[in-house]
Amino acid sequence: MKKFLISKTRRLRSTPFTSRLEKYGVGGYTVYNHMLLPTFFDSVESEYEHLKKHVQLWDVTVQRQIEVNGKDSYKLIQLMTCRDLSKAKINRCYYVPLIDKEGNMVNDPLILKIEDNKWRICIADSDVLFFAKGIAGSFNLDVKVFETNISTLAIQGPKSDAVMKKVFGINISKLKFFSYDYFEFKGTKHMISKSGFSKQGGYEIYIENIESGLKLYDQLMKDGKDLNIKPGCPNAIERIEGALLSYGNDMDNNDNPFECGFDKYICLDNGIDYLGKKALQNIKKVGIEKKLMGVKIDLDQINLTKEEKLLDENKNIIGFLRSAAFSPKFKKVVGIAMIKSKYCNHSQKFKLNINDKLVSGIVCNLPIS
Repeated sequence: MKKFLISKTRRLRSTPFTSRLEKYGVGGYTVYNHMLLPTFFDSVESEYEHLKKHVQLWDVTVQRQIEVNGKDSYKLIQLMTCRDLSKAKINRCYYVPLIDKEGNMVNDPLILKIEDNKWRICIADSDVLFFAKGIAGSFNLDVKVFETNISTLAIQGPKSDAVMKKVFGINISKLKFFSYDYFEFKGTKHMISKSGFSKQGGYEIYIENIESGLKLYDQLMKDGKDLNIKPGCPNAIERIEGALLSYGNDMDNNDNPFECGFDKYICLDNGIDYLGKKALQNIKKVGIEKKLMGVKIDLDQINLTKEEKLLDENKNIIGFLRSAAFSPKFKKVVGIAMIKSKYCNHSQKFKLNINDKLVSGIVCNLPIS
């Protein structure tokens, strides 16, 4: 197969840490929020095993941060999401489905309340900036909406606490899950949250001073050497097993939060007003026709580049496979699929035609077990 290169331009940006990634031998990139996101260094499988045992340093600057500030900032934030944020607290992080007027998913970011009139939206892969600006303009809200110049590093894995204590001191261990605070590194304060796109535990560091951030990257690698730290990136196997959903892969603007399993984040009954509330009330009344489920497939490898049909024994389409990877834990391919509601029982068998080969699989719950 002929090799090809992705050309870097102003439309496809690198990050302040790209030179570090290339120094450590990044093996590939994908495009995420118009930026380069590494996909592996050695191999996805070896990095899966390492992530579960040790600690990794990720460049996740692609998780762009949209700032909303001004006296109507809360009103704008609430209009975009079906989750009730009326009691949101400073120093807390909130996982939030963003939806449009039809009740369909726009993004699933982490939202941070910085001050009473200042919020940040740490977005997945879609253009939330223009969605927010459009709503602000339509409702004539007194807000400023812009993409910040913040880069993000993630420290993930069971040894992440040990590395962070070395660099930031013992107080970092007091940070609670989905909370954030400010910690100093060589005279510069960095916002750090107890969060990350893995189930292995860790932190995310939001860097505004890039010069300090580059020194911090090097210090983390240095102080983590005896803990077997390695550069890494969000791992497809680990996230699929743990049901960490990826916007643009597992779900998109054709799916609503009920179908994605976000029921606990949907507020329908109190005085909270947001786009799509009537649509979601109707969906709740009528019921959903499909839902994200886990699947296990009798394969030892897969390269999924588009969603694939899943068929029952009568060749009826029962759903579509959206993400998949070989799991060393289950010794077969595991995946996330959008399954028609009547086939959502966890013993449903199916066939999948992949690379001109018909293989068998079974529907299971999420997280996969």
